[in-house]
Amino acid sequence: MSQQDVIEAATFRRLLAHLDSRKDVQNIELMNLAGFCRNCLANWYAEAAADQGVEVARDDARARVYGMPYAQWKAQYQLSATPDQLAAMQAAPRD
Repeated sequence: MSQQDVIEAATFRRLLAHLDSRKDVQNIELMNLAGFCRNCLANWYAEAAADQGVEVARDDARARVYGMPYAQWKAQYQLSATPDQLAAMQAAPRD
């Protein structure tokens, strides 16, 4: 593994730890401000694994990002989106 790969892996782990410490930040807030959320990150994780010939199930990728099963995270931490948040998401440009 190259030094760059080691650095990038450490950065990814730090991002996951940071997101884990900020369970108060809702996915819709991340989407509206940054254009990605925890689910996007899980999708990117599974896609990167597939690029390496490794199959990672969607639920497994989400558990890696959320630090627990997605259904558990949703039940414990996800709040209902406000009308303003939903409107902002609808108005945002899509990739």
